[in-house]
Formats: sequence, C-alpha cells, structure tokens
Amino acid sequence: MNAIPFQRTEEARFQNLPGYPWQPRYTTGLAGLGGMRLHYLDEGPRDAPVTWLCLHGNPTWSYVYRRMIPVFLASGHRVVAPDMPGFGRSDKPTDVAQHSFNWHRETLLEFVRHLELDHIYLVVQDWGGILGLTLPQADPARYNGLLVMNTCLATAEAPLPEGFKKWRAMCRDRPDFSIGQLFSRGNPQMSEAECAAYDAPFPDISYRAATRAFPEMVPEHPDADGVAASREASAFWREAWEGWSMMAIGAQDPVFAPVTMERLRQQIRGCPPMTLIAEAGHFVQEHGEQIAAEALRRMPPASAAQA
Repeated sequence: MNAIPFQRTEEARFQNLPGYPWQPRYTTGLAGLGGMRLHYLDEGPRDAPVTWLCLHGNPTWSYVYRRMIPVFLASGHRVVAPDMPGFGRSDKPTDVAQHSFNWHRETLLEFVRHLELDHIYLVVQDWGGILGLTLPQADPARYNGLLVMNTCLATAEAPLPEGFKKWRAMCRDRPDFSIGQLFSRGNPQMSEAECAAYDAPFPDISYRAATRAFPEMVPEHPDADGVAASREASAFWREAWEGWSMMAIGAQDPVFAPVTMERLRQQIRGCPPMTLIAEAGHFVQEHGEQIAAEALRRMPPASAAQA
C-alpha cells in the first residue's frame, strides 16, 4: 500500500494525563496503514484467561477506558486498548477521504491478528461497536465474550436517529468543536483536566480529519460502505454467537436511548437484560468502574478473578 500522508501528535501533549498511567506501545507492522504508527495499551499477563479488547469511538481514544482498565487488571486479566488511526496517540491521516468503514474494520482485524489475541472479551461503544461488532464473524474462535455499551449495528435498515443527525450537522458546522467541552457538559463529575485530555490528541484542526469523517461514515443506504459487513454481523450475533454477553447503557444518551439499545440486545443471542446506568450519557465509560465490576461478577466461573 502507498504511504498515507499523516500528522503525528507530539508526546508532550500526553504527559501526566489524570488516571492514565500506562506505558504506550506502538506498532508500524500493519500493512494496511502504509507506514503509519498505531498506538495501543497492552497491560496484564499475556497468558491471562481473558483479554479485554476495548474499542473506543468518535471523538474519543483509549483514555475513555481509564476507569475500567484497573478493574479488569485487578482480576489478573489482560487489557488491550488500541487508538484507531486518526485518534489518540496513533498517527492521523490528513485526508478526510482516507477514512472509510472498511479501511478501519480491516485495520482492527489486522491488529487482532498481529497481536495474536485470543480469549477475547470484546468491549465496545459508539464506533467501537459499529466497527467492533463486525469483527468476531471473521475470527469467531478468538472471541469468548462481549460487553456492549451505547452503539449499534450499521445495517441501514432504519432511518438514522434525529439525535445523530443533529450531531452530524454540528460536526459539519463546527469541525473544530472542543471535545473537552462536549465531555464537561454531559459529565459534571469529570475534572477540568480529565475533559482536557480528550483534546490532547488534536493540537489544531489539521489533526482532525477523523473527527470530521466519522459522522459522515455512518451508512444510510443498503449499498453504503460497511452495510454488508454489518448485516453479516447481525446474522452472526443472532444465530451463531455462543459466548458470554452483557449490555450496559447510559440512560441519558440522546441517540442510543434504552428502547434503541433493547432492539440491539434482542439481536444478540443469549444477552441478558441490560444494566442501566441512570446518570450516564453516551460516553458511559465515564462511569466505567461499576460496569467493569458488574461484568466481572457476571462472567463465567472459568474466566473469573484469579487468585
């Protein structure tokens, strides 16, 4: 693949972020990235019985999982949390057109294979789910569990929610909006420094091709990029999935309301009733300690905390 023009956020912007002490890891070994560097966290024992694969959405990065990671690690589990290209500490293509559903999906598939991940418990929210829910059908033997939060399958079988259309319009009109302010409005429990950490990857708008591209990438029509994989995923979760599952949602989400998430839950074979976090909004991971603890309580005994 030809080299992809990109920007790289300087490391100084990621120093001393609250609640995020982990060692950064990088790979340039993904062929589909054309020489770009992908950042990821990889914590815990490599031979752990469970690997929590935590996939973020837009406009966040692996920082969004900082409240859940310590809970999983305390149980002797492994946690892997990549930053998608264009986000976090990963390199950022400068061309909006570089971003597509299938390019990002193939990158995640290649990443999982590159690290030879197994015993995966997939953790998804927002685009982490829109993309991530399409991964297990390609490598089902790698996946044993699913923790799904506010997200959807992009099957283009229903009109886009009005709340999402408003979000997409805002991103078009104000492409340089403050991500930190977005978090501060919906998460009064967060400190100013925590909110600012979401702006750290983006020194200026030239770094933000991904945050401009992703709202436009949500498929609206049956022939749109990503619909075929999403419809295959829908059938997989409904008919072939045999693993453990749990759904936890933020009740205050204006797009993925409980009734919307219930429809998704019913498509996941064997998924029990959802855990509702009444005070949480779209970025439900900001209440992640209780979600991670509940997930550990519900897990199959063979995967539970290690002595």
